[in-house]
Amino acid sequence: MKIVIVGNGMAGTLAAKTVRELDQEAGIEVFGEEKYAYYPRPNLIEFLAGRLPYEKLFAFPEIWSTRQRIGLHFGERVARIRPDERIVETGTGGIFPYDALLLASGARAAVPPLTGSGLKGVFVLRTLDDALAILDRLRTHARVAVLGGGLLGLEIARAMRDRGAEVSVVEIFDRLLPRQLDPAAAGILKHQIEKTGISVRLGAVSREILGAAEVRGIRFESGDEVEADLVVIAAGVKPELALAKDAGLTVERGIVVDDSLRTSRPEIFAAGDAAEHRGRVYGIIPASFEQARAAAHNMLGMDMPYSGTVPSNTLKVAGLYVTSAGEVNPEARGHEVLVRSVPETGLYKKIVLKEGRLVGAIWMGTKKGASEIGRFVALKKDVEIRKGDLLEDTFDFAEMS
Repeated sequence: MKIVIVGNGMAGTLAAKTVRELDQEAGIEVFGEEKYAYYPRPNLIEFLAGRLPYEKLFAFPEIWSTRQRIGLHFGERVARIRPDERIVETGTGGIFPYDALLLASGARAAVPPLTGSGLKGVFVLRTLDDALAILDRLRTHARVAVLGGGLLGLEIARAMRDRGAEVSVVEIFDRLLPRQLDPAAAGILKHQIEKTGISVRLGAVSREILGAAEVRGIRFESGDEVEADLVVIAAGVKPELALAKDAGLTVERGIVVDDSLRTSRPEIFAAGDAAEHRGRVYGIIPASFEQARAAAHNMLGMDMPYSGTVPSNTLKVAGLYVTSAGEVNPEARGHEVLVRSVPETGLYKKIVLKEGRLVGAIWMGTKKGASEIGRFVALKKDVEIRKGDLLEDTFDFAEMS
């Protein structure tokens, strides 16, 4: 069986690895636009901060693909899919037939239509080349503005601050991590971040990036300005859909897939940041992991349905662990919310229940119990009997496992 995988990020690489574990004879060809072997994207932050050396970025040794008999094509773009012939064409003219094709093409950084976004000194962080370019600029330009107070923006800000830069975070919403936190938790996080020397500006709508040839600052709709000679835009991502559209696949916000991760062509699958499952594009690591494994099984005819992923994110910023899982800001009636907050230490615990079952949680300021609470949310575990104890530091989650 011949399997072609477009994309050598997490979803593509894990799918290739899983296929080989399941089938020692399948032919596997993986194509990646970048010239580098697979590296977990969170490693870019650690590299940017100076905590991870270049050689430790990559997930596998160079000889791994040879041993696994996986054909890796670095820096080779798939230019076209010919579904009727079950062939892909590469940008260099290569022709590769397939029995099953996986689109794990990922996403590109979203850049809002902002005047000055093309100036020298304005960056996004999506690839290793982006990180290398940011570090090169940082050597001589240490006033950094990060546009975006989401997960990636805060991680970038922390990394730049660790490098000794003067850092400002600019967020259009009225709080940090608006998708992961409620207002109370976001306020505590803001205070903890500012204690590290990072400036945080909320509710700020950027009008233009200032500068002639090189960036010198940002002007807001309010008329205020902030000085910066290095700007990183962290405004989310857009799924990479061009190949799928050109091939005539059904595309909405992402490449539409069913519970087998099949697209509108049954021999073509999609997984990771480019896939849309049941109307949702996840863009998170757990979903890419689960989708890649399911797609690998299903490409080989081994039924492994994918029913969705409970959103769960964990990061550490300003020395503060932050975990968010499931419904943390319930809008519908019928939810019960319990909170324990100690703002001076950065501790904030919140659980959201529906009919006694755990459907959401925020766990901030401590790592203890974070993985367990995330697992309980994924399971929608019935915690009615012990709900009052869950928020206590002394609670033993093993008692409910």
